[in-house]
Amino acid sequence: MDIGKFPPSLLEKLLRKTGVSDPRVVLGPGVGEDAAVLDLGETLLVAKSDPITFATDRIGWYAVQVNANDIACTGGTPRWFLATLLVPERFTEDQAEELFDQILDACNAIGVALVGGHSEVTYGIDRPLVTGTMLGEVSRDRLVKTGGAQEGDSIVVTKGIAIEGTALLALERAGDLRKAGVSDDIITLSAELLDSPGISVIADAQIACTTAQVHSMHDVTEGGLITGLREVAAASGLGLAIEEDSVPVLPVTRQVCQALELDPMGLLASGALIITLPSGDVPSLLSELEKKGIDGWEIGMMLAPEEGLISIGRAGEVELPQFSRDELARYFSR
Repeated sequence: MDIGKFPPSLLEKLLRKTGVSDPRVVLGPGVGEDAAVLDLGETLLVAKSDPITFATDRIGWYAVQVNANDIACTGGTPRWFLATLLVPERFTEDQAEELFDQILDACNAIGVALVGGHSEVTYGIDRPLVTGTMLGEVSRDRLVKTGGAQEGDSIVVTKGIAIEGTALLALERAGDLRKAGVSDDIITLSAELLDSPGISVIADAQIACTTAQVHSMHDVTEGGLITGLREVAAASGLGLAIEEDSVPVLPVTRQVCQALELDPMGLLASGALIITLPSGDVPSLLSELEKKGIDGWEIGMMLAPEEGLISIGRAGEVELPQFSRDELARYFSR
């Protein structure tokens, strides 16, 4: 199989085998649903597990961010984190301590307690791997699901795309970008996207939940905006339409993608949050986001399932494209 997520058809096949029967499972495994929700009585526990496998000198920080994002997308608050650290034999004790400190600092920054996990030197790997499990809480009346979008909802995207993919290309493939004619200034600006506007969607989600009647939220990760939109539609049993010109592709992302012949719509884009909500709530949401320094754009609408998945642009109405794997994974595997 190609590097990246399992193909949607395979994932659907595997998830059909789970057969969860425990009545305390409020939200179990499903395509597009990135966290599980369990009924513990007075509150709902939200659980998420996600690995970081690409080479980066901030892998511990990443692991906390991406797991916290999925808790926030349920309307919940991240509370507790467990980390599994697998490092190669060449790793030094100083490097191990730096990795641990990254995780601890990232947890402290968002008010999360590091409560456990596992660490080991592992045979057969050439770079560190970190798997995180984030636990959080959400009240029953605040729970938001990826599959909660409703027909007629407006689709809003925050920050712009593709923050994470652009930054990783600048950090991991700066030489390729220079050879393709991208200036050092643009490469530096691209790398800085990790911190500004950043890949966290915790604030975006909290503002949305306190400002509007949010029906669905989903962070844009592997496979880019298009895959994220397809996951919202599939989980909700709906169609959708987007206007290509309304999609906020970051200027540096456009330059980087053009240089490397990549499509920004399918590029890893943590930091952007998809929100579906009644159209009447959009102005107040965008206004509140702006007050907190977060950009937001209305890019489309959820449709009846029979209307399909539509992209409206210079070529007219066409079927929403599909990416078999993330553009970053495609480029890295060349």
